[in-house]
Amino acid sequence: MSSINSTELLAQLVAIDSRNPALVPGAPGEPQAAAYAAAFLRANHFEVTIIEPTPSRPSVLGRLPGSGGGQALMLNGHVDTVGFGGMPDPLDPRIADGRMHGRGCYDMKGGVAAILTAAAQIASGPQLAGDLYVAMVADEEHASIGTAAVLEYMAAHGLHADYGIVAEPTDCGLCVAHKGFVWATISTYGRAAHGSAWEEGIDAIVRMGRVLIAIEQLDQDLHLRPAHALLGVPSLHASLIGGGVELSTYPAHCELQIERRTIPGESIAQVWSEFDHLLSNLRAADPLFRAELALGLARSPMEAGFETPIVAALRSHGAQALGHELALFGMSGWTDAALMADAGIASVLFGPCGHGAHADEEWVDLASVATCATIYANVARQICG
Repeated sequence: MSSINSTELLAQLVAIDSRNPALVPGAPGEPQAAAYAAAFLRANHFEVTIIEPTPSRPSVLGRLPGSGGGQALMLNGHVDTVGFGGMPDPLDPRIADGRMHGRGCYDMKGGVAAILTAAAQIASGPQLAGDLYVAMVADEEHASIGTAAVLEYMAAHGLHADYGIVAEPTDCGLCVAHKGFVWATISTYGRAAHGSAWEEGIDAIVRMGRVLIAIEQLDQDLHLRPAHALLGVPSLHASLIGGGVELSTYPAHCELQIERRTIPGESIAQVWSEFDHLLSNLRAADPLFRAELALGLARSPMEAGFETPIVAALRSHGAQALGHELALFGMSGWTDAALMADAGIASVLFGPCGHGAHADEEWVDLASVATCATIYANVARQICG
């Protein structure tokens, strides 16, 4: 197993059904993929820990101890995938024209294969000075319980990485920033009454209309704020709404779920304050206005400076391997790199080329997988010493 190349390794990973059960009820999840990664790492002399905060949702943490004195690097990749959709033969890793097709080959088992290949290359050479960590995690496609659990385990056991690379597919570009998000629920309250009793009823849905108008105005105000150089401006939108019980009854309750996308420099506390201020203004305008705010899942944005050592190392070794300078960019979506950054691990995203994440046709360029493995190994040797 330890001498397997990146293409063979990727084919074996794609053949494993690791659909996320939080997205696809009844799907098998990550156990088989995690077991494969754990066995591979053990065969290559890594210390391996299985971290399973939720039953049947394991993540793998591999550690290649350094001799001492160097900095530590984490290579992170998720082994869960989305559902099959309309993809024919999703677990058949088909190769054509230098590309592998199959569910998860691009998002992101190509990156996982590159990480494991790099890990084997490093383990077979001289010992690094700093520790090398390999995290093969669960649930990135849903709530990121895998990376969160790995980071909690490391903190509890006195383990720390200085820098991190998340091997999400970036088409061999270097992502140094991405947005965060805050989910929240606003509930408005009225008074139920028969539809003919207008003098008794208070319409919670109509009152939510005031909230929607205020949200639209806040979103417009956000767009006028100074833009981030790579990510643009923050945003806010209404996502889901529901209320009422029947046509002839005044609705006593209406619920709205909203999403706020954040940029570096914005905090969850700041967003909460904005929402609270919005509702306070509506209450001040109408003493009968009743509403509650509940914070949901919230994730920080991520940013790594251009001069951060991990960025400099990737730019140097990427240019050498690819023959051109890496494109530095930001992305609007969210990734596990933000959790790592929150844990004090300066992190970026860099991974293979391909197409079709979550789509019915998905493929990854095999040469780019091998190139990423080489780059990861060279960066690890530089960072860890």
